[in-house]
Order: sequence, then structure tokens, then C-alpha cells
Amino acid sequence: MNLINELRKKKMIIGMIHVDALPGTPNNKYSISQIISKAVQEAKLYEQHGLDAIILENMHDVPYLNRNVGPEITASMAVVAAEVKKNISIPCGVQILAGANLEALAVAQASGCEFIRVEGFVYSHIADEGLMNACAGELMRFRKMIGAEDIVVFADIKKKHSSHAITSDLDITDFAEACKLFLADGIIITGRSTSEEADISELLKVRKTCDLPTLIGSGITLNNINKYWDLADGFIIGSYFKEDGSWQNAVSDSRIQSFMEYVNKLK
Repeated sequence: MNLINELRKKKMIIGMIHVDALPGTPNNKYSISQIISKAVQEAKLYEQHGLDAIILENMHDVPYLNRNVGPEITASMAVVAAEVKKNISIPCGVQILAGANLEALAVAQASGCEFIRVEGFVYSHIADEGLMNACAGELMRFRKMIGAEDIVVFADIKKKHSSHAITSDLDITDFAEACKLFLADGIIITGRSTSEEADISELLKVRKTCDLPTLIGSGITLNNINKYWDLADGFIIGSYFKEDGSWQNAVSDSRIQSFMEYVNKLK
């Protein structure tokens, strides 16, 4: 898989595109053509500033459904992803909240995207949407069935916005090893919530015990990227790249530029 090879060769910077609220969701305000236009604009901006990849996510679709999004969400994400892919040359990923991982994989394959971000891959947890059980067996069989083995699966472990009380007897390394056993291509470590830093001690544990590519999926900023640089293969950045550092806002040209100028020095 070319994306995994790229991860192992260099530190990848991956920018989040939080697609505007889709048709049928409570906060929807825009037509699908308007939603596509904004997503394409943000994707082009990321590419112009030298990011290595982007992820499309329906984060404005609050409150989220647990696993079972409607066909209108899957269809909308597919057309958004297809138009974004037409306009950029860097890899593009898909995540559909909450935990709609089969739908995300189908969207990725239909639109030519290279990877998906998966929550609830191994073990159960209590998300703000409710109980979310593991999906690895179903997802990886579906990937085989539709001939999508070239699409990379990055799995969140001990995911943010969740209670992990029911797995409190497990260490984060148990999650990482389970992901490897169940054929994930890489793992994602986050803080407890959006914009919160990942726990360095957990990162160190995982790096010592698991050889899967590891990404940091929350809390990375211009002020802390240096201390995390040697602890991960890639960095997924959303909030910091937005106006005023808030995920709800539009992507900020100046914030991306200053961040990438610093990262290029680290590289």
C-alpha cells in the first residue's frame, strides 16, 4: 500500500475537512452543490500549502447516529468525496460519524479515496451516541467482498469523546495489539476530546510494543508539534487549522501557512 510506504518514509501531515451539515441533518443550511464547493476549496488550500493528505468528515451532522446513518448521508459523502478527488492530487480519506465504517469504506471505493478512519474497530466503548461495539470482523470482510483491499484502514484506539470503563482492565497496548491481529493498517491515538493533546506516556507504550504505523489524531498545534514529532508517523490536524482554532470555523490560510513553514523546518 503506497500510503503506508509514505507514512514509513516521512511524517505525514493530514488536514481535516469538516464537511458542512449534510441534507437531512438538523443543522443543514446549504445545498449539496454549496457543500461540495466549500469542501473542494478547502482541499485545494491544504494541497497548496503542502499537506500530505486530507480527511473528509461529516462532523457538523450533530447529533450523530450510532453506526446506522441513512442513505442520504452515504450518497452525499460519496459525491463530495468524488468532487474533491477530481480537484486534488494528494491522498484523501473518509470518516462517517458515528462509526459508519462500512459506509465510509463504500464511499472511499466509489470516489477513489485512499483510506478511511475507523472508530470502534476493536473492543466496545460507550460513546456519546451510546454503546459502540467492535466492527473489525464485519468491516474487513466487507473490504474483501467489495475488492477494496487497497483502501487503508486507520483505527482509533481508546477513542476520544468516549468512556472506556468497560475495558478499564486493558492497557492501550492491548488495543494496539488487537488492531494488529485484526488486520488494521495503522492506529490513531487521541486525547480525551477534540483539540485535547494525546498522552505522551501512552504513545511511548504503543511505540515500544506495536509496529503498526501510528498517527496522532487530536490536539496537535504549532506550539506542541515539536514534542510529538518523534513519537508518530503522521499527524491529523483539524481544529488548529481553523479560524480561531475552533473546528466549527472555516479553514485558515494563515494558520496552515505558519504551521507548514515550521513543519518543513522539522523535516
